[in-house]
Amino acid sequence: MTAVRRTERADAARNRRAVLQATERLLAEGGGDHISLDRVAALAGVGKGTVFRRFGSRAGLLQALLEEKSRELREAITSGPPPLGPGAPARQRLLAFLDRLGEIAEHNAVLLSAHEQACAEDKYNDPSYRFWHRHLSTLLAEGRPGCDADFLAHALLAAFDGNLIRHITRPEDPRRFTRSIQQMATALLDHP
Repeated sequence: MTAVRRTERADAARNRRAVLQATERLLAEGGGDHISLDRVAALAGVGKGTVFRRFGSRAGLLQALLEEKSRELREAITSGPPPLGPGAPARQRLLAFLDRLGEIAEHNAVLLSAHEQACAEDKYNDPSYRFWHRHLSTLLAEGRPGCDADFLAHALLAAFDGNLIRHITRPEDPRRFTRSIQQMATALLDHP
């Protein structure tokens, strides 16, 4: 059976963008507690049913926004040039990946906090989480054969806590989190 890829209608794409932009704006204004399907729909200028049919729930809406924020990174990992894309040694790919993921996290800490809260029960099944975990565990296994790459990938991703990122990120040192997570990964790779 041949899979048919459906093209999104122009109005559906426009509504999707409006809903995601409204969600992002509400997050910036009041954090995750400020997000409801009613508020998002009103700000986006669409009906609540449109938001519900497209995203299903508040958690689905936050998952979609996180996916949107990480789409470029996902594409760079799978088909971009090294060191993010295939072809570079595992250590270089790992540090490049953590640099980009850290940058996304530092710019979207409020989204991460809201996402963690809304998706706590199903965190490990979130599409972004599964993709990041698979990528990290592959690189860790390649960079340090014999380690428990599955666990170490979960441990690294656990540090991507929105509240922690907001707590340690200061205007005078906006990349502190990323540097720290890269140091942690390097220590994991270098540990005998």
